[in-house]
Amino acid sequence: MTVQLNRQLVLETLDRVPDGAGGFAEIWMPLGTIWADIRARSGRESAGEASALSVVTFRIIVRGAPQGSSMRPVAGQRFRDGGRVFLIEAVAENDAAGRYLVCFAKEERVT
Repeated sequence: MTVQLNRQLVLETLDRVPDGAGGFAEIWMPLGTIWADIRARSGRESAGEASALSVVTFRIIVRGAPQGSSMRPVAGQRFRDGGRVFLIEAVAENDAAGRYLVCFAKEERVT
C-alpha cells in the first residue's frame, strides 16, 4: 500500500485549565499540523438518547516521530480537519523502520 500524506490535520491534546471558580475546564489545545493519509475502515449507526449516532473508524497514517515527542500522536488525543474530529484510540508503527505511524481513530456524528 502506497502512503500518500495529502491531508493536513491539526493534532490536539486535552488540557485542564482553571475555570476561575475554583474548578477546572477541559479544552483541546493544538500541538501542531501533521500531514496524513486517511482511509475509512468501517462504519455503523447506533441509537442515542435523542437521535441516531453515526460512527466511522479510520486508519490515519502520519510520519514517524520518536517516543515522547510532542508531535507523536497518542491514544486520547485527536486530529481536527476543519469541523471534523477524529478521536485517536490507538497508535502503532506502520512499518519495521518506524518511518510511519498508523493511528486508529473514530469520527462520531449525530444524524
